[in-house]
Amino acid sequence: MSKRRRSGAAAGPGEKSREKVRDIYVPRPFAGLTDEPDWVALRELVPAATVPLALSEKARAEYGEHQITLATVLPLAWPGLVKPDGRIFLGLQRSTQSGDISRDIALTLLLAFSTEPGGPVQMPPLPGPGPRLQDLLSDEPLAVTIQDGFDFWLDEQSTDPEVTTSLERANASVFPTVRLSAAKAAYWCRFPEKAHVRWVLGDDEDAALAGLARLARAGELTLGAQTRFAGMFRAHGLLVPVWDLPPETEAQAWEEPVAAFAERYATARDAGTALDAEERRARAGLLGRQVSLR
Repeated sequence: MSKRRRSGAAAGPGEKSREKVRDIYVPRPFAGLTDEPDWVALRELVPAATVPLALSEKARAEYGEHQITLATVLPLAWPGLVKPDGRIFLGLQRSTQSGDISRDIALTLLLAFSTEPGGPVQMPPLPGPGPRLQDLLSDEPLAVTIQDGFDFWLDEQSTDPEVTTSLERANASVFPTVRLSAAKAAYWCRFPEKAHVRWVLGDDEDAALAGLARLARAGELTLGAQTRFAGMFRAHGLLVPVWDLPPETEAQAWEEPVAAFAERYATARDAGTALDAEERRARAGLLGRQVSLR
């Protein structure tokens, strides 16, 4: 994010346009939604998944009843799709129109209500002011279904060779992923030569960093033998720690270690004391260990 201009400094050429972009940038676009960390995980980590969504009572009164499914990815990265029977699919891993992905997806949903069944939703260059997902959706936990591939795109077996080839290509990009029950928004995944647990923390960054720093100082950041704390990254305003795991071990084996770590983390996060010098050094070290998604 751009640094803020000092109070009283004059705006230079182009500064007003940058200020305008900054005004619409939302660092935590999914804050206020139930299961915010899972929204972030589905946007950034999970290759193929679907989630049924429900409109709030107020939104149903205004827009009517609709069957809505959130999907990590839609064909051709479409932002939205209306099936021939009127079912609405919203794509989460899609390009953004503004600095607020919540507003972008909300506009996709609103446009889907008037989109001709059987085609994608057409988006304008910028959404403009209007409701966000927080204004439209009911306050319910996400019922995430991890998919083995993107066959849910099709309602029946396609005989179109181009569609079949596209689907096969997309399915080939999917890596095994499991949503762990030991901690909210913790996901195990396996690539050809490595495996990870990646956990989207739902806490404010300062609190999360303090907890992780205390654990780092105590030597308690790993998930056990043969595991390594690889680092962390930021995603939509939340921290995501990452662990390297033995690739041959299945996801279920990490439920207990992740649950134990979650307890240690909660205790460290809620310690309520200022970080000492060693813990501050550990915090600085954590900030320097940024990792990529893969």
